[in-house]
Amino acid sequence: MSITPRFSGLFRLAPPVVWLYCLPMLLSSLGLLPSENELYRWLATYILPFSLLLLTLTVDLKAMAKIGRPAIIMLLAGTGSVVLAVAVVFLFTRTFLPSDAWQSLAMLTASWIGGSANMLAMQQSLEADASLLGPVIVTDTVVAYGWLGAAIALSGFQSAFDRYLRADPAILDTVDAELGRTQATRKPARIDDIMIIVGGGLATAILARTLAESLPPLGDPVIISASSWTVLFVVTLGIALSFTRMRRLSDAGAGDIGYCGLYLLLPAIGAQADLRAILEAPQLMAVGLLILLIHIGVLAITARLCRFPSFFLIAGSFANIGGAASAPVASAAYRASLAPVGALMGVAGYLLGIYIPLAVAALLAAMA
Repeated sequence: MSITPRFSGLFRLAPPVVWLYCLPMLLSSLGLLPSENELYRWLATYILPFSLLLLTLTVDLKAMAKIGRPAIIMLLAGTGSVVLAVAVVFLFTRTFLPSDAWQSLAMLTASWIGGSANMLAMQQSLEADASLLGPVIVTDTVVAYGWLGAAIALSGFQSAFDRYLRADPAILDTVDAELGRTQATRKPARIDDIMIIVGGGLATAILARTLAESLPPLGDPVIISASSWTVLFVVTLGIALSFTRMRRLSDAGAGDIGYCGLYLLLPAIGAQADLRAILEAPQLMAVGLLILLIHIGVLAITARLCRFPSFFLIAGSFANIGGAASAPVASAAYRASLAPVGALMGVAGYLLGIYIPLAVAALLAAMA
């Protein structure tokens, strides 16, 4: 007998993805789970590219082309809102912050547009004291992952948000219809199909990582690291394979296996969001929260003016704050069939994060 009915009340309260994220976060905060573990790094290193490969492999780019404009607009709005929010918040709070706070905010900006590798690159570029990294990492982890948990939890109110945004759901419905035609060709998965999907996917992820580690990092200081190269490799390969007969693996459940990989990664992300860390950097934490609120507000205004569904607000936000690791997870909570869109937007966010944070750092230095 399935155990799901016994806990159906919990799943009515919040979808399973919320529990996958929040329970490990709570256990980690109570000290019952480690906030750092080699397993978390292994999942991020191999399972993330494995999942992204399968999700992009099964994507119907002809259908995705129909949502190109909303995706691009919300991605750029997300990036622009982070830049705007950092500048405005620093302008009005700089007198209350330490003299080196501009360096901390420059590193936080690099993380919230490009990712952790960009944050470390920014620290090297500014020759900032290594002690500044701790509070920035804490703020990045708690605020960004806290927003991820809140966004997933609020996915149950998506219809209400779409009504407020005056959203036109026709584009998403059209894409879902296109993807539904693919689902109509689904067949029972055979063991050889599963072996090809799992074995081939993991092997490709490992090869991509090995190749990425053999390449020199991009930038001096480093802007694109091995992790960034790996994501770029597997997403590019997945897109290329989606034009070949390999896309037929979607009929055998390649996309579903890709989602399973993301759901394995989600508890690892939650376990790293230790709520006790809030006490370590209260000023920067408050500034980071203000930046996040402005970022969300700008995205909400943009979505309302353009009548975009809340899916694009979430995807545009996490393509910046979270990147390729969080964007498909958050996107899947709002429209599971369009998680690959979040993955592609997350990769684009990596690319935007190469040079924009450097310009922000120069602006903050001038303001300081």
